[in-house]
Parts: sequence; C-alpha cells; structure tokens
Amino acid sequence: MNRTATTIIVLVLVALALAYSSTYTVNERERAIKFRLGEIIATDIKPGLHFKLPIINNVRTFDGRVQTLDEEPQQFLTQNKKNLIVDAFVKWRIGDVRRFYTTVSGEPRRANQRLSEIIRNSLREQFRQRTIPELVSGDRVTVMKVLEKDISKAAVSLGLQVLDVRIKRIDLPERISQSVYDRMSSERQRVAKELRAEGAREGEEIRANADRQKQVILAEARRDAQKVRGQGDARAAEIYANAYENDQEFYGFYRSLQAYRDTFNSKGDLIVLSPDSAFFKYFNSLNGAADGK
Repeated sequence: MNRTATTIIVLVLVALALAYSSTYTVNERERAIKFRLGEIIATDIKPGLHFKLPIINNVRTFDGRVQTLDEEPQQFLTQNKKNLIVDAFVKWRIGDVRRFYTTVSGEPRRANQRLSEIIRNSLREQFRQRTIPELVSGDRVTVMKVLEKDISKAAVSLGLQVLDVRIKRIDLPERISQSVYDRMSSERQRVAKELRAEGAREGEEIRANADRQKQVILAEARRDAQKVRGQGDARAAEIYANAYENDQEFYGFYRSLQAYRDTFNSKGDLIVLSPDSAFFKYFNSLNGAADGK
C-alpha cells in the first residue's frame, strides 16, 4: 500500500513537472521567441498562457517596453570647423523581435552600442553641413527630424523601432565657452558704460535746463514784482497827492506822525535837533500848525 501510494505521488509529481515544462506565459510587456531545437519557429506570440514540447521547444522573452539610449556628450565639427559638444538621446523599442535576436542576440546593451554608432555617424554628418548659428536657431528642429528619419531607417536592420530622437543641448567646449563668456562680459560692460555716460549727459542737460528755467522764472517774478510794486507806489503817491489837495494841514500832520513813529521806533534812538525845529512844530502847539508858525 505504501509502495503504491509512493508510486502515485511520484507519477503525479512527474506529471506536474511535465505540465509545468510544457507551458509558458508571455507578459503584455514582453516580446517572445519560440525555438524548436534551436530554430526559431514563432515570433508573433501573443500575451497569455501557451504550450510547448519539453526539451524540444524553448522560449526566450525580451523586454518590449520603451528603452532610452542616453548618449554621452560628444564633440562634432561644424561646417566652419568649429567644435561643438552635443548631448542627445534616443527612445526605442523592439520592432522585429526575430531580427533583434539574430543581430544583437536580444541584448539591449549590444543594441544600444550599435544604435550609438548610428546616431554618432548621423550627428556627425548633419553637423558637418551646418554652421553654429544654424544649429542653435531654427535648423535645430530640422536636424532632429532628419536624425530621427536616418536613425529609424538604420535601426530597422537591428529590429528596433525608433520612437524619438532629441538633442538635449549644444555647447561650446569649456575653453571656448570661457572666452566667449569673457568677450560677452566685456561687451556688456562697454554697453553699460555707454549707457551710464549717456544717462549722465542727459542728467546734466536736464539739470541745466531746470536751472535755466529757474532763472527765467525768478527773473519774470522779479519783473512782475517790480511792476506791481511800481504800480503800488504810483497808486500810493496818487492817494497821497489827492489827500494833500483835500486837506493840506491834515496831510502834513499825518506825515509828521509817521515820521515820529519811524524816528522813535527804538529806545536806543537818539536825535539832536533845535527845540524850535520844524520837526517838532506839532509838539509846540495845541492848535497844530496854525499856532506853530
């Protein structure tokens, strides 16, 4: 009984092992190749559970997701023999899994190496035909389109499908970049000095114009003041003259009071006059000038 049970268990285990080795699964993110004694017999295997003959068939799977080849920055010569450092990358995935396996043994590292040679050759050719201004300005988009077309055509032989080619940056070598930076800095300093000098000149012109306007305004104000003062004096003289004509004695008395007030304005004032001086005629008479004569 024990022997029979052991035999059954062994048979079940063998059956399970055969069943396990007779099936395989393909993930939706993978591409697969089915072999028969080393010969490729199927490449269009859909995702899911599949069957195979143990020992006779074997299956290899490859990552079917988008891969990125991020190139190390390389130097390329332009049309005018100037060196530029170019940093680019390529997005790709497996297009033809049979060719991918036969050309690069299904290894992404080898595929990147071959693709790297292709993109370098294409970059070298495109940069050789253009100048620096063309590459930095509008032609940069054109260059990327041409690169994508050329690299896609060459990548087909490797079983790859190129999705995108981008140039991340285009730089001058460090030594040249420093000299360009120094030259640009000197140019900016020169422009700044010119602007400051122009500002100083315009400032002087504004200040001179303001001073001139100030003098004109002051002169006009003094002229108007003299005119108004002259008109006031003339009017005052006219009033005095009219007052004198109306009452000469009162006018004389009023003018004497003004003279007294102006003369004795301060306690320290001192004046030496004869007592019978005409200056004091209104002091010596109760009836005014009539008695002081």
